[in-house]
This record gives sequence, C-alpha cells and structure tokens, in this order.
Amino acid sequence: MAMYDFRPDPALDDAERYRQLSQAADALTAGEPDGVANMANVAALMWEFIPALNWGGFYRMVDGELVLGPFVGRPACIRIPVGRGVCGAAAESGQTQLVEDVHAFPGHIACDAASRSELVVPVVRDEQVIAVIDLDSPEPARFGEGDARGIEALAALLADRI
Repeated sequence: MAMYDFRPDPALDDAERYRQLSQAADALTAGEPDGVANMANVAALMWEFIPALNWGGFYRMVDGELVLGPFVGRPACIRIPVGRGVCGAAAESGQTQLVEDVHAFPGHIACDAASRSELVVPVVRDEQVIAVIDLDSPEPARFGEGDARGIEALAALLADRI
C-alpha cells in the first residue's frame, strides 16, 4: 500500500497550485477504475490544495438529479434538482458557476450557513454532465477566473475517471 503526500507550498500562485493539483489527481486516479475512490481522493486533494474552503467535493448525476458524492466538509444536502441552486444551475447549463455572494444567487441552497462564495464546475463526458465539482468558502468573492480555469482543467482530467 502506497502512502501519498501531495501537500503544496502555500506560496504558490493559483496557476501553479492548480497545475500541481491536476498532476496529483492524475497520479492518484490513473488506471484506477473505481469512480467513487477517485472522487474521494480528489476531494481530499482539493481540501489540501485550495485555501479557504469550508466544503469541497462532488455531486453525481443519477437518474436526472444531482446526488451527493465524496466530499470533505460538513454534512451536505443529499439530492439537488437540476436547475436548482448553484450546483443545479451548473448541471443544467453545462457551464461553470462562479458566485461571489451565494446569498444573492436566486434559489441558492444553503447546506452550510457559513458558505459565502461558491464555484461549481460541471464534469462532462460525451457531451453529458455526469457530475459537478462544488467548492464553497466562508470568504465572500473567494473564487476567481484562475480558480475556475484550474477546476475546469481538473474536471476535464476526471471526465473518464469518475
């Protein structure tokens, strides 16, 4: 059994942090056919690599709705209808949702009252959304375009691995 230690240098800029996150995710998921195991390891990596999170993980598309997948953080909503809240908007549109103030987002679903900003990136395989990567922060406007690009690259890497 291998031990993995992928802790990043806290001084890294966003582009390098996300490059190293994708590199670590690639190393952990390459050749592993179990999607749940891969999501679990990537959720743990995101927690290590991305500062100021209070929740990070996956919702999987199951029978037309989003169902909670592996994550790190407080217990979360189990099922989210497509089109509802930030995760549902990402699943419905197939587009990244970058929300500076979740309280201003129509239909926001507050699973953790401490969350102030959110980034949700769809994972797309064969032109279908199969999951979303959801990141929440207690800091307003925590996520920017660099974060969105980094998580989009991670989602593309994982599309055939989860």
